[in-house]
Amino acid sequence: MQRRSFLRTVTAGTGAAVFCGTLWQQAGHAAPAGAASGSPYGPLLAPDANSVALPAGFTSRVVARSLRPVGGTLWHSAPDGGACYADGDGWIYVSNSEIPLLGGASAIRFRADGSVDRAYRILSGTNLNCAGGATPWNTWLSCEETFRGRVFETDPYGRKEAVAHHAMGRFKHEAAACDPDHRVVYLTEDEDDGCFYRFTPDTWGDLSSGRLDVACTTSGDGVEWREVPNPSAPLVQTRRQLAAARHFDGGEGCHYAEGICYFTAKGDRQVWAYDTRDSTITSVYNSDGTLTGVDNITGTAAGDLYVAEDGGNMEINIITRDGVVAPILRVEGHPDSEITGPAFSPDGSRLYFSSQRGTSGEISGSGGVTYEVRGPFRH
Repeated sequence: MQRRSFLRTVTAGTGAAVFCGTLWQQAGHAAPAGAASGSPYGPLLAPDANSVALPAGFTSRVVARSLRPVGGTLWHSAPDGGACYADGDGWIYVSNSEIPLLGGASAIRFRADGSVDRAYRILSGTNLNCAGGATPWNTWLSCEETFRGRVFETDPYGRKEAVAHHAMGRFKHEAAACDPDHRVVYLTEDEDDGCFYRFTPDTWGDLSSGRLDVACTTSGDGVEWREVPNPSAPLVQTRRQLAAARHFDGGEGCHYAEGICYFTAKGDRQVWAYDTRDSTITSVYNSDGTLTGVDNITGTAAGDLYVAEDGGNMEINIITRDGVVAPILRVEGHPDSEITGPAFSPDGSRLYFSSQRGTSGEISGSGGVTYEVRGPFRH
């Protein structure tokens, strides 16, 4: 097993300090470098009966398989981005479907004891729904990863119809992260020259209208937000409308916490951090390490980030405040798949995720598997 880590150093007089503690909140003022360290959960053990390698004290179960019944519905193919929501004494896990034309998203409701109560569709008839993001008002933003793709706001509880928000731009959407402190939504774009966007709704909690900005290059690590002239332009691609726009190689997952929006770029294996206090974008993990195919990302109240691999070793890796990068699980025997949709239950004790194409590796995603892992997560 390879253990992964990065150290971040900050010169102080003639010495240096490891990137940790409060320095985590100063993301990106020095370049990350590779180093060896261990996981806070210990090494991964041999794979269990579900082919998931976990640290001691953790267990896994399969909760759904693509095109097989679960909770009264057929679970969708190619499960992708996901999130969890509290629901009475239970909770809900929402998952996108990254397949053409049918796309959409589904939800599984769990009872207090973790058993499946029911499952149901919350979005249908859309195209290649990849990632997205949860909102503070308990909706799910499901993003289409297509040319002129849309952002759909859906109801995880299955009571309201989904709504498309064209004001959030028509481009190859990947993920969304809500920033309740500044009342904006950050958006990533899955192109090899994709951009990083910020949507400011006219009214917080209503995404039907507002201003779409793109991060533009200034000097050093600084960025300036400039308004996209026509977010819904049918002929001029959104990322081409401002020449100064800063580009990222394959924007993927997006997560906001404590003044920083973290987002990943699969093409150059970077985890980026946008610091809202000084408007800088810097790297907190780069390709010097061995974490590959950086994709979906989530985090916990403890300040840990969890990054899923698209390919690579089929792992989810933790990035801790004190600079450790290490695998916390690995799915064996799925060489042509990717890990998607990592999300914690509301109490932080269960982690949900999927192997999008499973053991078959079929592009259709018909072999997708959705898992739950329980254990002593730091939360």
